[in-house]
Amino acid sequence: MKTEHKGGLVVLKLGGSAITIKEKEMTPNGKVIERLCKEIAEAKPEKLLMVHGGGSFGHPLAKRYRIMEGFHEKSQFLGFAKTHHAMTVLNQLIVKSLLDNGVPAIGIAPSSFIITKKGRIESFDLNVLTEMLKMNFTPVLYGDAVLDSENGFAILSGDQLVSFLAVKLEAERIIIGVDVDGLFTADPKMDDSAELIEEVSPSELEKMLLKIGRTEAVDVTGGMFGKMNELLKAAKHGIPILIVNALKPNKIYKALRGERVVGTLIWKG
Repeated sequence: MKTEHKGGLVVLKLGGSAITIKEKEMTPNGKVIERLCKEIAEAKPEKLLMVHGGGSFGHPLAKRYRIMEGFHEKSQFLGFAKTHHAMTVLNQLIVKSLLDNGVPAIGIAPSSFIITKKGRIESFDLNVLTEMLKMNFTPVLYGDAVLDSENGFAILSGDQLVSFLAVKLEAERIIIGVDVDGLFTADPKMDDSAELIEEVSPSELEKMLLKIGRTEAVDVTGGMFGKMNELLKAAKHGIPILIVNALKPNKIYKALRGERVVGTLIWKG
């Protein structure tokens, strides 16, 4: 897959499954983080905004304290704060690695400028973010525990954040780094017959999502359903989205450079 590279804003999402050890709570995948940050530095994107997932940092705490359900009892306040803190710890590990590689990265908490309503972004102030990008800083955001006008608080996913920011900031393209080669016809971790979908239009993807649906028991796309549902919003705005395997060396580098790379490209064509 190859995307056109014109030097506009690139929104890069690094999935929690790639940058953390999901089986061990609060455990970063240090070697992968270091390699990815080096690849980002070597690719030298002209204008870059990064978002990363929570993996073993934010997810276990958010689940334990039921932050996704909104406010129900006072004990959740501590859980909210712990979840946010865990994400800042992971964020600073990534920011430090980027700085060590010469990237002027600045960690930004989404909870400091975004409020949701029933889990969807309602109010926001992008002024600081916009000015940072103008000055060629690299903002690094993440899925975060945020205040919610209806439910008290909520979890704002990195995928919702990516799609929202890409549209609002008129990004040229989106790159998603996950722990598989892209979007498959089935879960490649469970089904050997699963085939990589190399290219798909937003309308085709929407039909796929409607057909697949989602059950409480299992996400048949191997965790991709919610991700694709969020990214579809940006794809419909004409922003090309490339999904690649961040666990494989040089995939993110090539994607940032606009070079041909194995993955899934979502675009209008």
